[in-house]
Amino acid sequence: MKVLLVVCNVPDAMLAKQLAETLVSERLAACANILPECESVYRWQGQVERAREVPLLLKTTDTVYAALEQRIQELHPYDVPEIIALPLAAGAMAYQQWVMAAVTP
Repeated sequence: MKVLLVVCNVPDAMLAKQLAETLVSERLAACANILPECESVYRWQGQVERAREVPLLLKTTDTVYAALEQRIQELHPYDVPEIIALPLAAGAMAYQQWVMAAVTP
């Protein structure tokens, strides 16, 4: 089992809180950090767009990642939500064990 850091931007703080609560409650994420609003610049349907978004940092494992991704897609209002999983190159073993235990039913 490997610990992952998942990045997901959402359109506002209320959705960020709801998504964080749901994913942690359902044991798909051990914890979620809701970061301050940022401005995103991206290309969508041939146009350069700008939007205010709230980043979420989710800690999970590779064993529940597929279910986490599916749940985010179910709850996210975007057609193509940003869901990026990064493996940890290193980290405190006690923290990694806590993440693993928190997402294990």
